Amino acid sequence: MDNSRVFKMSFASVYPHYVAKAEKKGRTKDELHTIIHWLTGYDEKALNQVIDKKVDFATFFAQAPRLNPNVAKITGVIPLWRDRSCGYRVEDIEDPLMQKVRYLDKPACRPLGSYPNEKGARGELSLPPGWKT
Repeated sequence: MDNSRVFKMSFASVYPHYVAKAEKKGRTKDELHTIIHWLTGYDEKALNQVIDKKVDFATFFAQAPRLNPNVAKITGVIPLWRDRSCGYRVEDIEDPLMQKVRYLDKPACRPLGSYPNEKGARGELSLPPGWKT
């Protein structure tokens, strides 16, 4: 499958959909940002700069300060709108960049406490020192 079209999409163009999905599921924009920070290492200032500059997904992940080492522990079916799934499991996606893009689909549908910590257990996020949820 050719994913180049997705990789060339700007993160900023998809970001409002992530926010809408999160809010539909009873999550806040701040909670979504916490997960994006956890996943990518971007802080709030850097995340806003990425959105303002309209960088594409390939650049978004290539320039991410630090992909969380526990990201591979995020598993499950990728959600779509209207509470349906697309049938693909995020852990089965072979293209590493597409898998990272799909990891961003998961936060809106999962509470903060369902992300793996450094021991692989579900619970509080394992955030870098000084970060606040």
